[in-house]
Amino acid sequence: MAMNKPTRRSILASAMAAGASTLAASHLSAANPKPKEKTVSPFELEEATIADLQQAMQTGQHTASSLVERYLGRIAALDRRGPRLSHVIELNPDAPAIAATLDQERKVKGPRGPLHGIPLLVKDNIDTADRMTTTAASLALAGSIAPRDAFLIRMLRQAGAIILGKTNMSEWANFRSSRSSSGWSARGGQTKNPYALDRTPSGSSSGSAAAAAANSCAAAVGTETDGSIVSPSSACSVVGIKPTLGLISHSGIIPIAHSQDTAGPIARTVTDAAILLAAMAGVDPDDEATRNSQRQPDTDYTRHLRHDGLRGARIGVARAKAFHFGPRVEPILDAVVAAIKSEGAIVFDPVELATAGQFGDAESEVLLFEFKADLNAYLKNLPPAVPVHSLKEAIEFNERHRDREMPFFGQEMFIDAEQKGPLTSPEYLQALAKCRELTREKGIDATIEKHSLDAIIAITAGPPTLVDLVNGDYDSGGSSSFAAVAGYPSITVPAGYVFGLPVGLSTTALIWLKIFERPLR
Repeated sequence: MAMNKPTRRSILASAMAAGASTLAASHLSAANPKPKEKTVSPFELEEATIADLQQAMQTGQHTASSLVERYLGRIAALDRRGPRLSHVIELNPDAPAIAATLDQERKVKGPRGPLHGIPLLVKDNIDTADRMTTTAASLALAGSIAPRDAFLIRMLRQAGAIILGKTNMSEWANFRSSRSSSGWSARGGQTKNPYALDRTPSGSSSGSAAAAAANSCAAAVGTETDGSIVSPSSACSVVGIKPTLGLISHSGIIPIAHSQDTAGPIARTVTDAAILLAAMAGVDPDDEATRNSQRQPDTDYTRHLRHDGLRGARIGVARAKAFHFGPRVEPILDAVVAAIKSEGAIVFDPVELATAGQFGDAESEVLLFEFKADLNAYLKNLPPAVPVHSLKEAIEFNERHRDREMPFFGQEMFIDAEQKGPLTSPEYLQALAKCRELTREKGIDATIEKHSLDAIIAITAGPPTLVDLVNGDYDSGGSSSFAAVAGYPSITVPAGYVFGLPVGLSTTALIWLKIFERPLR
């Protein structure tokens, strides 16, 4: 399948207009239109990049205020009416006023930088000290207003970004039940994939990826423990960056596990993702991981976006069979390999990650231990009016409100985590050491060193599967775990389509990696 047929824009437009479940279905719907109220009007800012929006504000075609107005209209058309995508869980009532202030500042002082006046959406597990709540999409934290911004939110506000609202997500970042439906939450309902409304948007940054894909914002912020940025970005045909652990501060984010958690950008182009990444990164005095990172101050990641960035690069290809993908993704990977060879890359195909499938149990053990410790540390500092202040109380809340919180799946992962001991437990320390050894020294490091590679590429995830609230998510395969558990960076970009369903390509390296961009239009 050719990588540029069909395009991201053409599939999305078709799926959004017709409410289709596959590319074939969208073509049928185009021939036999749905009733008028189901269609979506053309959107002035469709596929607009951050640079496009800055140019529009520079020339006076738009202002920050008019951008906020347009994106709010888009959200109203798609989330509140029409296909009811359930991407946005809460809007910032102060966004218009913030935009007006930034417009005035631009007139007097000029723009602060590339994010001045740019409307963004952020995941609902990231603290914002404003009139919006931060709930991990759970009713248990309804009404919880953070006492201060997460560090990354402070950085974005300093850069002049406008926090337009909070996105829906897999409740508690998909760490409540092994039978969950990605993108479902008690607060926001089931997030829909804008490419195929009956297909999963994947999780847990489902709302952020889907909103970016549907042009409900200029770009978005997600979080990942294992796959929760790259997998929904793959499923929604957008760019997602899971940074090196410690590049972006943990503080002010409802946690799963400090040894793997990170926030990251989700956007429609690599350039926009790089701009957002640079704005969020920084050394946070309250976060040891950022203090220990090797980040250089004032890093501009866009300078790495060179059209000749692959010339001479040594790239290893981890074939799909290692990650349990179906056969239809292999032609997409073949097309990628041909493309990067044509750009001058030195390709090693295939390379083996010898420890694939050997660390899943250890990872699960680490996450359960750290979830209990880290979530309790976050919850205990919430205001007294919030219903829960510990994992134990969250479990009890869910039981009391079973009809609303657990109509489809339970909370066995919560219960398993509550039974774990402290982080000094030998079981935890042994599992953590095993994870690092198998994903770093004997995994990514060994493969890169064997072939002197600059990076490893792999299919990010299989085509998005059908939403199933009864049985939960189907496993279509995924390559996120190596980078996630190792704490190494990973970027996913749109690679192709299987019957109109998006498939992404991930690139992983030891530390940061050179990335390049090709137009997605």
